[in-house]
Amino acid sequence: MVAEHVQSAPIVVASNRGPVSYRLGADGSLLAGRGGGGLVSGLSAIGHESGAVWVCAALGEGDREASRRAEESGRRLDPADTGGHAVRMLDIPAETFAAAYNGIANSVLWFVHHLLYQTPLEPAFDSAFRTQWAAYEAYNTAFADAIAEEAAEGACVLVQDYHLTLVPGLLRARRPDLRIGHFSHTPWAPPDYYRLLPDDVAEQVLRGILGGDRAGFLTRRWADAFAACCESVLGAEVLREGPGAPAVRFEGRTTRLGVHGLGADAEFLRERAHQPDVEQRMAALRQQIGPDRKVIVRVDRTELSKNIVRGLRAYRRLLEDHPEWHGRVVHVAFAYPSRQDLAVYRAYTAEVERVAGEINEAFGKPGWQPVALHVKDDFARSLAAYRLADVALVNPIRDGMNLVAKEVPVVSDHGCALVLSREAGAAAELGEDALLVNPYDIEATSRALDEALRLDRTDREARTKRLAAAATALPPARWFTDQLTALQRGQERTG
Repeated sequence: MVAEHVQSAPIVVASNRGPVSYRLGADGSLLAGRGGGGLVSGLSAIGHESGAVWVCAALGEGDREASRRAEESGRRLDPADTGGHAVRMLDIPAETFAAAYNGIANSVLWFVHHLLYQTPLEPAFDSAFRTQWAAYEAYNTAFADAIAEEAAEGACVLVQDYHLTLVPGLLRARRPDLRIGHFSHTPWAPPDYYRLLPDDVAEQVLRGILGGDRAGFLTRRWADAFAACCESVLGAEVLREGPGAPAVRFEGRTTRLGVHGLGADAEFLRERAHQPDVEQRMAALRQQIGPDRKVIVRVDRTELSKNIVRGLRAYRRLLEDHPEWHGRVVHVAFAYPSRQDLAVYRAYTAEVERVAGEINEAFGKPGWQPVALHVKDDFARSLAAYRLADVALVNPIRDGMNLVAKEVPVVSDHGCALVLSREAGAAAELGEDALLVNPYDIEATSRALDEALRLDRTDREARTKRLAAAATALPPARWFTDQLTALQRGQERTG
């Protein structure tokens, strides 16, 4: 039951990561840090007066201690720590969280939707997988229980991403009065690949999402893939009416599918990109790059799907095929370590560093280092690189959207050509003015880099303006409120 002094919420947002994180001070005090990203901006758009509450998981010991203290004093975190948001942070047992988050969400569901498995060797779903799957079920159940406690009668609930695919169905069983939506920030696998999952698990994930009234996706392509999986795996009926995304009818219920292509926050980016710390990073980068050189920029975490190694190999091919670029171009590559608690990600990060080093050893000469690789996360430096870029390379194997592709044109100082993977969700919106590439084709990517470097300034600037307009068409605040409005009205925003 909800404590008497805690008001039930008419709007609930649920996500693995929340808008605040804590660390323990040496004296036992809790030090709060503000969260970031589009979801935080989106929730801010509805205002504190809406009575919304955010349910998230404790990610570390500081978070767990904050959660325990909050449970003793009314269950929600101190609004002074959360930017005024009402936040309930769940202290899920660390072993359960690790198995659900690393074992299933990031090592199974992420791999399936990004088509990352080396199928001669993996996956192999054994007893260890079943133990981890039980943890994933427990983790999703903890969220469903908490949301059921927090939500007011008839409330709207917006569940986020592949970490919480079972929540809509679990919540429907507990609170049939609620309006429930789920949003997938990743791609969705086509049926043949999706069916790598054990049959019961494949069915359980789909049934979980279909427990909601709406299922949202970043592009029509991912929505159609989800519908096809429902049809193939469950035998569900796919309702295709008009130009919008389809709906799925299964066991007497209809779940509407919606498309909401998250855009860049232009106002924030442009203001932040001209702060003093960014200007300082620009000066340092200019010194590292050297005078009068073209700049190819990439900014990624070292996630396997980002395809950084093939991007570096394409750049090497450019230097091999076009010696006229020697000394005249620098590839500024930001590869920020990600998920380093997983061995496969540590190995990938090491491979990125190895290939970058090989390029510098093969082609570098006094006064010119062809690759400037940075592995320490620095948002101000990323923005500085955005402003300096002549070419942005965004070549993921597969990506739900990819905000870097949208952010670079927004803050570019003098126009930037975009070399973009056709497998990024952003290609659906930016493809007309980007140079699209097959992310597996190193030769074609090399040719696209050469073409991008040779674009005349007028063409490049015109493309950049059109790219920026498309990139900001649905900023985070509107992205969020559009979904909420559609859920409240029981209608679908098509896209």
